[in-house]
Amino acid sequence: MEIAMSFRKEKKFRMSYSDLALAKTRLLEMGMTKLHPNRVITSQYFDTRCLKMFSESEEGLLPRKKIRVRWYNSESENLTLEEKTSSIEGRFKETFPISCDDYEKSLKTGLSNSMYGVIFPSAKVSYQREYYIYKKMRFTFDSNITYKHFSSSRVIRDFDRVLEIKSPIDASDDFLEKIFPYPTTRFSKYCRAFLLKDRIL
Repeated sequence: MEIAMSFRKEKKFRMSYSDLALAKTRLLEMGMTKLHPNRVITSQYFDTRCLKMFSESEEGLLPRKKIRVRWYNSESENLTLEEKTSSIEGRFKETFPISCDDYEKSLKTGLSNSMYGVIFPSAKVSYQREYYIYKKMRFTFDSNITYKHFSSSRVIRDFDRVLEIKSPIDASDDFLEKIFPYPTTRFSKYCRAFLLKDRIL
């Protein structure tokens, strides 16, 4: 089984539509360029019955994981199983290929994980992402964010937009703050699927 792994820093900025547009204009003027075409990203997250991963993320505990099956646009046959780990050393993501049959099976019987035991489908997250690059840093702009709990047909819409900067683990925080002087924020789409559970599209 192939594994893709990368350590990186991540900074997130929760913004209104107008603030995000202004930030994008400023960064383009500085030399930010398009990395590749926009995509719609869909992730089916998994968790324990008592939502341990959600609780750990909300409490900021380390180490912690988020585990999901992800696909892009309408290509639901090209699936990857991703384990995203937050630790004292930084963040990294492991990516494993998963077949459609195994994914469908996991929706019924769950997945086995060494850290959490058997985990089950919890919430689905979907959004549109724009990709840019500047000085070896990747900038992504997320909008049209929606959530759907596995046991419900109800769709929840998130009206906030998110800018995320992913940089090498050795990148200077001072440099990041100098080129983008906005306050960072915690923004876990998976957690917001539960925090906004009473909002209806």
